Amino acid sequence: MSAEYVRDVMTPGVVAVRPDASLVEAARLMRAQDIGDVVVADGQEIVGMLTDRDIAVRAVAEGLDPQAVSAGTVCTGDPLVVGPHDDVSAAVALMREHAVRRLPVVEDGLPVGMVSLGDLAEARDPRSALADISRAEPDGGPSDPSAPGGPATGAGL
Repeated sequence: MSAEYVRDVMTPGVVAVRPDASLVEAARLMRAQDIGDVVVADGQEIVGMLTDRDIAVRAVAEGLDPQAVSAGTVCTGDPLVVGPHDDVSAAVALMREHAVRRLPVVEDGLPVGMVSLGDLAEARDPRSALADISRAEPDGGPSDPSAPGGPATGAGL
């Protein structure tokens, strides 16, 4: 089956934080949800995207206190978005042109999902290396504490 529209490949639902949420709060949410990014939203309006890399590079590496710095301060503002009825090829072109790996999916001004490079790779060619990687467990194994081996351990934020 070949996916034509973003709605066919997106992950429904959006994990979001308020612009005034601390980076620690955002990082803990990312850890709990096993994701690398969150939408920064003021009410229902998306004001930015915050990635784990943003936290590491724009805050921690600069010596900023992640407890005191807000998500709105570090996030990438005015993010690119796609609609659920947009062609998959349009999402691919947007990601390629702007060198981004994920896009919020917005319908009638409201965030309804996320689409990632891995989602698009899987839709286009489920046997591709990128599709295989996107289906794999994150480094450290399952995040479910009841799974054999338990969650990954290490220094948390």
